[in-house]
Amino acid sequence: MIKFFLTLYAGLEHAFEADHLVAVNTLVTERNNLKQSLKDGIFWGIGHTSTLFFVGIVMIVFKVNIGENVFRNFEAGVGLMLIILGIWRLLKLYRPRLHDTPAHTHHAHRAAFGVGFIHGLAGSGALVVMVIARMKTPLEGLLYILIFGVGSVLGMFLAAWLFSLPYTKVFLKSKKFQAILVVISSLLCIGYGAKVVAENMGWI
Repeated sequence: MIKFFLTLYAGLEHAFEADHLVAVNTLVTERNNLKQSLKDGIFWGIGHTSTLFFVGIVMIVFKVNIGENVFRNFEAGVGLMLIILGIWRLLKLYRPRLHDTPAHTHHAHRAAFGVGFIHGLAGSGALVVMVIARMKTPLEGLLYILIFGVGSVLGMFLAAWLFSLPYTKVFLKSKKFQAILVVISSLLCIGYGAKVVAENMGWI
């Protein structure tokens, strides 16, 4: 039982890694509604867990060996996604502000799911290898990944709540200051994404 609680905590802690935080921060800058920001965090976590579980099935159940170079390419892909996400958010800042219509909200949640899904590719290799080394049965390994995923959902829920506070109407009424925060978060997203790409492509 203690092992599973530690796994849950590991997943929660995993959600607070730098690349995850810059992504969710950029996502929630579109929101002025705390409830929708929290949903973005949940959808990110579900997307992330889906990838981990899929890779776990491929490597644990079907015993497919995925090389380290493949996962380095996945990491570079995550960096590219962060760059695109930051640029996209900057472009949207200078367009007429969209109302929080059901269609727009649904699209934003799908975007959060997609970002989480791609993020899962980056960290899945190391996690699955660690699970394989510790598991007694394939079922136990998949259960470990699932609990880890639940922890990451909880962690991103908390991260979304923290990052959404400056963008809510109740907390901050200055749209100019909000725009400055959006620019800063977007530039951080682009800069960190460029760093991830450069590191995994062997440029630095």
